[in-house]
Amino acid sequence: MNKVQFYRIWHTIRLCMIFGSDKRAEYIRKHHIFHSVGEGCTVMERKVPLCSQLISLGNNVHLASKVSLISHDAIHLMLNKSYIFSGGDFYHENIGCIEIGDNVFVGANTIILPDVRIGSNVVIAAGAVVNKDIPDNSVAAGVPARIIGKFDILATKRLQSRYPDELAPKGHNITSELEKWMWDKFSEIHY
Repeated sequence: MNKVQFYRIWHTIRLCMIFGSDKRAEYIRKHHIFHSVGEGCTVMERKVPLCSQLISLGNNVHLASKVSLISHDAIHLMLNKSYIFSGGDFYHENIGCIEIGDNVFVGANTIILPDVRIGSNVVIAAGAVVNKDIPDNSVAAGVPARIIGKFDILATKRLQSRYPDELAPKGHNITSELEKWMWDKFSEIHY
């Protein structure tokens, strides 16, 4: 096992022991696992990605569960063994930076590929595959990800669809009153 592999495994084990996505982001910052990590970030993933030094997070970035930051690929392995390209050519691993701006939410199971810049004030919907830059003030979704809306419109809609403050969950605990209110609201919309 080389030094880089040990480093990844060690920090992955440490991240698995840290409860709290904000504390995991702080650990990543403190130990310089990513190129940079801004203030107020949360990271649900506990696995250190390969080439993690090529990843940069701005301030107030929130990465939901199973977000994959992939700053490399392994196509070179196939190309270097291919009979078509066996004439002495040698292919290098493709690596690239991933930069995420300020005030960004990346939904669960999203994949972000190399050489992608996600601007500031952006929401990436769950399950998206981001293979090209996403501009500031955008909402993106899909495979591949494309712009489906504007950040400020999403923020306004979210304010309008609030539950009553007195029913707000405590942490992730939903009271029976909020449960009833949510199901009543759901029934109004769907039936």
